Amino acid sequence: MWWKVSEVRIAGLLRKLKEYMGLERSKTLAVYWLYAAAVALAELLTAFWSIKLGFFVHLSLTGLLLAHSARSSRHGKPWLYLALSLAPLIRVVSLSIPLAGISPILWYVAISVPLFASGVIVARILGFRSHDVGLTCVNLPMQFLIALAGLPLGFIEYSVSLPAPVIIQSATGNIWLSAIVLVVCTGFLEEFIFRGIMYSAAVKAAGERFALFFASSVFTIMHITQLSFSGLLFVFMVSLLFTRVYAWQGSILGLSLAHGIINIAFYIVCPLDPYLSSW
Repeated sequence: MWWKVSEVRIAGLLRKLKEYMGLERSKTLAVYWLYAAAVALAELLTAFWSIKLGFFVHLSLTGLLLAHSARSSRHGKPWLYLALSLAPLIRVVSLSIPLAGISPILWYVAISVPLFASGVIVARILGFRSHDVGLTCVNLPMQFLIALAGLPLGFIEYSVSLPAPVIIQSATGNIWLSAIVLVVCTGFLEEFIFRGIMYSAAVKAAGERFALFFASSVFTIMHITQLSFSGLLFVFMVSLLFTRVYAWQGSILGLSLAHGIINIAFYIVCPLDPYLSSW
């Protein structure tokens, strides 16, 4: 019997030693980054090798992250695994809804509905309230100034990226409808998922410094299929800026508008200007 007691004591001492040396934390952080790297691999496969293979890897990662979060919930730490599952889910949903035969505007709306619902479900499971994910209206003048920053950032992104095709038609009504869809279905949706949910979950999991770089990295990874290397670098820098602003303000209101305005400038305004289109 005495040796069993000794084994328990030794195991306890080893556990405390690991905690003191930060080994458990380092292992957990490594797992988070490995998942992020796996998402990046899936994006690269989708962009440069095989859409079907990329879809399968994204689908597998979604299931694996959900399973890992369920397992981690027994220890009270499911936050980041569950939040991170939204990243591959974005690509699963977008690849599941074919673009051919429908308006790009309707396509954005179609993929945003299940993603909004998934984000709300994840936030509720994690116990986040509206203010925990930035759904607050604080300091409205500052939110307005933050939103205005989106216009120059959109022009800069267009100048350093390989632009995607214009998603609008010539009618003025379609331009306004496209602008609204971009603000809601890209700006607000992505800020809700990556800043509101993923960053907040990463803060709870490993602290603000880790969360800043992790959420920004995953956000950039999800643009691999759309942008050039210079465009990705720009997206990463803007994501770092937006995440810092969110940590400062605690609201995604101004950021969502700024994000939407960036996309409006990138997809609508700049392609219509002959001078900018010739860059």
